[in-house]
Amino acid sequence: MYGIILAGGSGSRLWPLSRELYPKQLLNLNSDKSLLQSTFERLKAFMPEQNIVSITNTKHASNVRMQLAAITPEPVILSEPAAKNTAPAITLASKFIMQKSNSDPFIIVVPSDHLIKDNEKFLSTVKKGEKLAQEGFIVTFGIKPAYPETGYGYINTAEINGEGFKVGEFVEKPDFETAKKYLQKGTYYWNSGIFMFKASVLLKEINKYAPEIAKISEEFDFSQSNEIPFINFDKMPNISIDYAVMEKSSNIALVKLESDWNDLGSWQSIYDISNKDAQGNVFIGHVLDKGSKNSFVYASSKLVATIGLEDTIIIETEDAVLACKKDLTQNVKHIYETLKKQNDNTHLVHKTVYRPWGFYTVIAQGEGFLTKIIHVNTGQKLSVQSHNYRSEHWVVLSGTAKVILEGKEMILSPGHSVDIPLKAIHSLQNPFEDDLQIIEIQKGNPLIEEDIIRYEDMYGRV
Repeated sequence: MYGIILAGGSGSRLWPLSRELYPKQLLNLNSDKSLLQSTFERLKAFMPEQNIVSITNTKHASNVRMQLAAITPEPVILSEPAAKNTAPAITLASKFIMQKSNSDPFIIVVPSDHLIKDNEKFLSTVKKGEKLAQEGFIVTFGIKPAYPETGYGYINTAEINGEGFKVGEFVEKPDFETAKKYLQKGTYYWNSGIFMFKASVLLKEINKYAPEIAKISEEFDFSQSNEIPFINFDKMPNISIDYAVMEKSSNIALVKLESDWNDLGSWQSIYDISNKDAQGNVFIGHVLDKGSKNSFVYASSKLVATIGLEDTIIIETEDAVLACKKDLTQNVKHIYETLKKQNDNTHLVHKTVYRPWGFYTVIAQGEGFLTKIIHVNTGQKLSVQSHNYRSEHWVVLSGTAKVILEGKEMILSPGHSVDIPLKAIHSLQNPFEDDLQIIEIQKGNPLIEEDIIRYEDMYGRV
């Protein structure tokens, strides 16, 4: 058995906590581990760690690698150079597994951002699915609806087929009245986005129903490298596996997912799984409330005071506040999309940004300047790099900094500073026992993260 973790996506419905460059699969929403880490651990309970392949977008790859490296020493990660949806991702990851294993294995595909707590029942469901996959079916796992949900796609089942059902049709997210009819009929299941198949079976169906993807995938050879070249991948159509194969194939079976499941696709769903007080409230962070009911308030950096709320969601982050009625949280994605169209970075990134070496927090910015506090974990170092458009000034706040500037090494203690001129090759490192904090003042235009030319990097970002 091999596993594919789909670790891309933007998590737009959980804005402002989820951002394009730090989406929900990287967040710790219901435990001390991120959803991605929990997904990896769920799979490694029934397959070797080295058999798990995570496929993500290039912009998320370093964070995905950092999180998985906390669980396994050498995580297997494929980086897509462009977002092309799930059909190209699953096709290439399956081809990668076949080439690396030199076999035709069974593969389970799972999203990285779902919450499943009952791993024992999940495993028993997987075993049922494996029997159907052995018979040559592509198996999808469905969730019996508990209420008329409009945020999920549905799968209508036909006759019983051994451990599961033959699939009649896949249907789009319905309106409320249609969702009620689906619930009453009893043959409809929520589409979990979890699939299982023999690798050759999937590739055969891709060849039949998505020949363009099949043809382009022939250009990729993973025998020498794990790289997905942009020039080839950019030719892929942008299409989901549902549209490309699942809705067309007559070779699909469904197994009812016996374990608990939540796709955490909205703030309503986060509220639903959280422990509530006697008034039905969920308060996380520094919250002072008087008389609210059935509300969810999340405070990440400030005191949030609330009075007399009912059925309300409030989410506070360093740079944004969301307030909405609890039953309208599916519409948060429209706010996210509007910010994206307006080129407002609030959709893209938090003021605090996590990196493999630690994190930084933007504390001030304006025309031609930007100020950060940079936190470098012990034993870590930033890449050897230069900038074409900005100079930098570093002041050590705590810990000890090792600075490499144009080939010369210097050690700086708290209160000491250094100037990094435009285009100078430099690196900030912390080989010492204590964590390092510095203030970085950037001057120039434009002040963007893309203005980094890397020469050496311990995290493979060159």
